[in-house]
Amino acid sequence: MSLENISCQKSFGGWHKRYKHRSDVLGCDMVFAVYLPPQAEQGGKLPVLYWLSGLTCTDENFMHKAGAMRMAAELGLIIVAPDTSPRGPDVPGDPDGAWDFGLGAGFYLNATQEPWSRHYRMHDYVVQELPALVEAHFPASDKRGISGHSMGGHGALVCALRNPGRYQSVSAFSPINNPMDCPWGQKAFSRYLGEDRSKWREWDACALIAEADEKLPLLVDQGDRDDFLATQLKPEALQQAAKLAGHPLTLRLQPGYDHSYFFIASFIDDHLQHHARALGA
Repeated sequence: MSLENISCQKSFGGWHKRYKHRSDVLGCDMVFAVYLPPQAEQGGKLPVLYWLSGLTCTDENFMHKAGAMRMAAELGLIIVAPDTSPRGPDVPGDPDGAWDFGLGAGFYLNATQEPWSRHYRMHDYVVQELPALVEAHFPASDKRGISGHSMGGHGALVCALRNPGRYQSVSAFSPINNPMDCPWGQKAFSRYLGEDRSKWREWDACALIAEADEKLPLLVDQGDRDDFLATQLKPEALQQAAKLAGHPLTLRLQPGYDHSYFFIASFIDDHLQHHARALGA
């Protein structure tokens, strides 16, 4: 599969690049960003952290705002940031024009309902197609970590829990922990997956953690001044589910922080180091 380079900037001795490619899984053209640290030019293969962004975001938000490249360059860690949904003239968005469903809001699942099922298969894209592309075209090893924010934090937890052995590390910022029980998740799941709530459990971290075959340590940071904390994010649900399952979870409630990238930038180094330890970076 060919890649079209659409931008390139040097950063901390490495390179931030954006690429366009045709996705067979999603049935549309997709754009992703990759940060290649300076060690990528020295031979050998490097571990990769996949970052999943939140509602309304693209591949650009994390790379521009998180301040992750300095530490990634230090650690020798490749970062890959995909878009948050399929895109294009043939891809349906929210029929009401809302921002929390459809374009920019793929929820990192595989839709089963029309008209969404043709394109909205972000889980398979993130877990299978994109890593295969990255590992074929860049000096990337099969040592993978996954992280994300909000909807992307939900995606990171679910991708890791559904695919034992695929990732060596996982973390999240302000994840939607229990989408079956919050307005964002209920709207998305009812449209993408249908009204049978038993099918929703396959995409809910709190449900998946009880049956997880692998117990990767989870690092989750959450700001206590996040406007979405009580209604959408519900970290206490993940904490309770992890406790019942005996799943290792470090949940840090950070005083004074909100849902923004100011919060992410404040703690991104901790997360990169968490992943680097597990990935041998």
